[in-house]
Amino acid sequence: MTIDWANFTPWTSLGGGILIGLATAVFLLFNGRIAGISGILGGLLRPVKGDIAWRFAFLFGLVIAPVLYGLIIGLPEVRIDANTTTLVLAGLLVGVGTRYGSGCTSGHGVCGLSRRSPRSLVATAAFMLAGFATVFVVRHLLG
Repeated sequence: MTIDWANFTPWTSLGGGILIGLATAVFLLFNGRIAGISGILGGLLRPVKGDIAWRFAFLFGLVIAPVLYGLIIGLPEVRIDANTTTLVLAGLLVGVGTRYGSGCTSGHGVCGLSRRSPRSLVATAAFMLAGFATVFVVRHLLG
């Protein structure tokens, strides 16, 4: 494994991590809710009156922030080495996993671990190990 030193951004990454942690803490403090994306989106699929506006606002922010960033700063070139079928299948598997795991990486990995949730520790370990195994199989066994 090699590191692409020309594009290695530890300070930017640290800053982004701090912002994510701060945002989830503020969200929990002021709303009493976990900033898990699958839970927020899932709440729109079975809406409760008075619970829709903040969910739309949160998801809108997730979509509009990178668009605005791209307009102001510019976005890096994105190269995806997978076909559409693979991407759709991967997305569906992630969706199924979030249902079985009762949450996603943001809910368990960011919010759950910071609250010392044993369930989130197990879920995070499971999806990390599954990711490691997938990369190993795809890159080393399948070629």
